[in-house]
Parts: sequence; structure tokens; C-alpha cells
Amino acid sequence: MRLPCMSLLLLPFLTLSLAAPNRRATTCNGSPLLCSRQYSNITFIGAHDSFALSPSLAGNQDYDLTQQLTDGIRMLQNQAHSANNTIELCHTSCSLLDGGSLAIYLGKLKVWLDANPGEVVTLLLVNNDDLPVSQFGAVLQSVGLDTVSFNPGKASLTLQEWPTLGQMLDQGTRLVTFMDTNADFQSVPYILDEFSNMWETAFDVTTTFDCVVNRTHGDPTTQLSTINHFLDIGTTIAGIGITMPDKPALPQTNAVSGPNSLGAQAQECVAENGRAPNFLLVDYYEVGGGSVFEVAAELNGIPYSQGVIASVPGTAGGTGTGGTGTGGTATTLAGGRETSLGGFLPR
Repeated sequence: MRLPCMSLLLLPFLTLSLAAPNRRATTCNGSPLLCSRQYSNITFIGAHDSFALSPSLAGNQDYDLTQQLTDGIRMLQNQAHSANNTIELCHTSCSLLDGGSLAIYLGKLKVWLDANPGEVVTLLLVNNDDLPVSQFGAVLQSVGLDTVSFNPGKASLTLQEWPTLGQMLDQGTRLVTFMDTNADFQSVPYILDEFSNMWETAFDVTTTFDCVVNRTHGDPTTQLSTINHFLDIGTTIAGIGITMPDKPALPQTNAVSGPNSLGAQAQECVAENGRAPNFLLVDYYEVGGGSVFEVAAELNGIPYSQGVIASVPGTAGGTGTGGTGTGGTATTLAGGRETSLGGFLPR
């Protein structure tokens, strides 16, 4: 069959249109400024031991993952143990603090991601009992997270090889999962080996923070970075020696500036490495009224203005004020208003 001349003339344009669709995502993690920025060039606030809730003495957070994400947390760090014939989220020992099964936790994450299609979230799994990666893959698959998980195409990526947030959202790959041991790209390609892709500073810090590389399997100059910014004190609970958050120090630990503050450690990392850190892990993120999110906003060059986040339990005045670290929405407990984030620091 012969096509009309005009149809033949249009074919190249039709082909071009099909081959290069317009980018759909216009707001990424709450900000249009982040859509064209690589995942590796963004600072995210993370919840250290996201599952470990107060009032347990072994707790690290006051609010569960749903509220954490609603308030702007974009990395969820957890400790996985084998217990009750399943993967449980426990602090040091399941007899000390058992935060429930990984499956239930990840089911809540899937619900939140489905309700917030413009957000990219990172999951960091600490595999305390050296379980095979296939067990974790099975849990992610059981709750449907495999369908929204980022597959890098190879076991590790350099900083320059990460996609932009806009590309990740357009492709529907909105969950990035790292695991510290036993990750196997050939077996479960969407669970990435942490230390082939990322380095960390020291954890269980009891005095002052620094930006020295503490753990990695690769070249830290080409990797993502995680800054452990939670001040601990040592104690014994039920005969088990653990570290627990230094709560009296939290207002300064989570502060924008000053000695041993989150802002000070972040700026030390910028000075030493020539780039902003990617993940800032904190305890009790709401202490400081949003200060941790202000630090990330400044590092990201995103305008910061106060929004409403959950308040410190037991304080007067209902909700506290703050904003989200990557420009995402800040929502009241009763449901939401969006805010923009401010401050400006070139990356």
C-alpha cells in the first residue's frame, strides 16, 4: 500500500516523537528544581532506626514511618533480624525491641508511595543476621514494592551514572534499596550492595562528629555518602549493652548551626569532600522544629520556609514548625498543606 506524500513527510516527526517522549514529572520530591538533578546530587534526611519507636528506652524515633515520610523523611534505615520464622525489625536484639515484621513495615511504605507518586524514597537495610538477599526480595515482592523499585542495570554506579529524579519518576522507579551485606545483583537486582555504592561515617558517636570515611568497599570519591549524625550514650538494658540516643543533647545535635550540630557536620563534609553529603541520618527528627530539614534544604539550594511537622511528644502547642529536606510536602497530622523550602547554598 502506498502512503500519501504528506504521511511520508510526517513519518520522521512521528518516529522522533515516539522515541523521545516529553518528561512528565514537573515536581520531584516537592520541588521542580529537583526534577533535572541527579539522585546522587541531592541531600536527603534519613530516620536512623526508623522502626524503633519510643517510649522504649531503645527507641530512636517518636513517629512511625508514615508520619516520618509525611514530614519529609526520605531515607528509612532499619535493622533486620531473623525471628519468629520471618524477618523482624529489631534494635540490637528482638528481646530488647521488636518493631514488627519487615513485611508489615514495607506494606505501609507501599501504601504511602502509592498515595505520593511524585516522591522518591530510599530504604537502607542492615542485615544483622546475614540472611540471604532472596528472603528480602521475596518480602518486597509480596507487598508489591518490586514493581516500583529502581534497578541500576549493574551492581554499582558512580556518582555520574545515577539518573535524575525526573527520570526515576517517569519510569515509575521510586524506591531505591540498599543492603549492607549479602546483596547480590544477579539474584535480586533491585537490592543494591550498600558499600559498593556508598560510604558512611562512624556510628555510635558519643563525643564529636567528623566526616572521616568509616566504611566502604570502593572509592569514596565516586560514591554516595551517608552521614551518621546521632549522638549516643552507652547503657545496659535487661543485661544487654546498647547505645541509646543522648536525648538532652538533641536540640543542639539536630540544630542548623553551632558545635556538634547537623549543620556543622554537613558543612565540614562539604569542605572536605567538595560536595554535599547525600544522606543525613538522625534520631528524633522532629526535635528542633524542622531544623534537620532546613539543613538539607540549604544544601540542596531549595528555598526554605517553615511548614507543619509533628511536634515533640509531651510538648505544648500541638504541631511544631519545620519543612522538608528535599522540598517535599509538609503535612499536618490532620492533613495537609504544602510548603516550599528555603535558604540557598550552591551545590
